[in-house]
Amino acid sequence: MAENNLIHKSDLARVREVDFTLQFTESLKKLCEALGVTRKIPKQAGAALRTYRATGSLSQGDVGEGETIPLSKYAVEAETYGEIALGKWRKATSAEAIIDRGFDQAVGMTTDRMLRDVQRKVRGDFFTFLATGTAKASGAGLQAALANGWGTLQTLFEDDEIETVYFLNPMDAAAYMGTAQISTQTAFGMTYIESFLGLGTVFLSTAVPMGTYYATAKDNIVLYYVPVGGADLGEAFRFTSDETGLIGVHEEPNYENMTASDTVVCGLTLLAERPDGIVVGTIGAEG
Repeated sequence: MAENNLIHKSDLARVREVDFTLQFTESLKKLCEALGVTRKIPKQAGAALRTYRATGSLSQGDVGEGETIPLSKYAVEAETYGEIALGKWRKATSAEAIIDRGFDQAVGMTTDRMLRDVQRKVRGDFFTFLATGTAKASGAGLQAALANGWGTLQTLFEDDEIETVYFLNPMDAAAYMGTAQISTQTAFGMTYIESFLGLGTVFLSTAVPMGTYYATAKDNIVLYYVPVGGADLGEAFRFTSDETGLIGVHEEPNYENMTASDTVVCGLTLLAERPDGIVVGTIGAEG
């Protein structure tokens, strides 16, 4: 008879699931802090994603004594961006691969790679959305281009105190980085620099085309997600997650074909509440 409190293989699988979940959520938390994201909105699967745009104009304010003050008319228009989809991924490792390579390499390392690929997909969707921004700015050289983007955002959000966040290709920043003392940090698979050129936080990614940059106000970014434990998923499936429910992981053996199976679910997206508050800028050649 086995001793009490013996650590079983199933217990270790649970530890791996927890580690995978914590790696993802802590990395995303760091990204949200750097982006200044304060709004994390849980949605049910299938719920529509909407951005909002305020339109209207101020009426004439020069009103004579005793005259009726004309009304200023404004409206808020909702634009449906899409639906939150629950992403589902699975991998299976054969018994032979585990015997040949060892468990840590065959299962553990491939699970870590799977984590990075899920992060890459979230980043890719975010950059695809940023490219739909409607505000424009340009300048000769990196500093002038980013400064003009900063000025454009100050105009767009003139009634708010904003901090600017930029996204650009590493090659566009390389020349400046080679001649200045800067401190870089990483979050969610991206390198970022705080107070870049004194204008704001800059994220570097090859997903941004060279010669182009995206910029917006930090408060304009919102994280929407499907809680893994919500939508009655917990009634039918058992996933390891944290209290946020941003990602769920389940690992189990399949004795029918002798494989170790890993299933990952994640439904989150980063959006800007105001697409007209996103600058798609151009970095021109310096004269």
